[in-house]
Amino acid sequence: MKIKVCGMRDGENIRQVNELGIDYIGLIFWEKSPRNVTMIPTGAGIIPDRGRSIPLSSSRKGKGCFVGVFVDATPQNIITRVVNFNLNVIQLHGHETPTMIRNLRATLDPDIRPNIQIWKAIPISSNESSVPTAYKKYEDCVDAFVFDTKSPSVGGSGQQYSWSVLESYNGQKPFLLSGGIGPEDAERVRNFHHPKCIGIDLNSRFETAPGLKNIEKIKQFLNELCRK
Repeated sequence: MKIKVCGMRDGENIRQVNELGIDYIGLIFWEKSPRNVTMIPTGAGIIPDRGRSIPLSSSRKGKGCFVGVFVDATPQNIITRVVNFNLNVIQLHGHETPTMIRNLRATLDPDIRPNIQIWKAIPISSNESSVPTAYKKYEDCVDAFVFDTKSPSVGGSGQQYSWSVLESYNGQKPFLLSGGIGPEDAERVRNFHHPKCIGIDLNSRFETAPGLKNIEKIKQFLNELCRK
């Protein structure tokens, strides 16, 4: 199972999380988010923090790929962040059209970022009885889906939906389980089974402050997750 830790903006915190063997590090580029990454790296490359930053190369000691999270951003804005932050994955949380996504991929791959992945978030309300069919129009233009809790904050709300609705998903693309997963949910994650589920997305419930993750909580969660 792949593990993504999202909503990060502190260079040292990213280094610590990456050293845990996390697969994906999520950077949010949306000005309405308290986890918004607002600064552009210098030529040497830095990940900014409110008063603290470290070289980008130091943050990458580990296997973690960088995921840029966008909400209705312009293609140029996305491309700029892909280049400046050396993103491996684009995660879209807005009302992006399939045409826009296809054009974005054609611009980036192969000339700018070969083999870049594009994920589309599909919001699910707590009262949903099945997966919204909105995903179907994106199946031929994205690499994976992120099934997240629907909220005004577009992710990072700490709220959960019933994972039982995912039983209705019979699409061809893999997905990440997201939405309010907390330290106490390791056993629940272990007991969740779907042939297309490739990983989970952790965010606000592992924080000491917006954008700052509790390393010990993540360690404990990973240990519990790996228990037989």
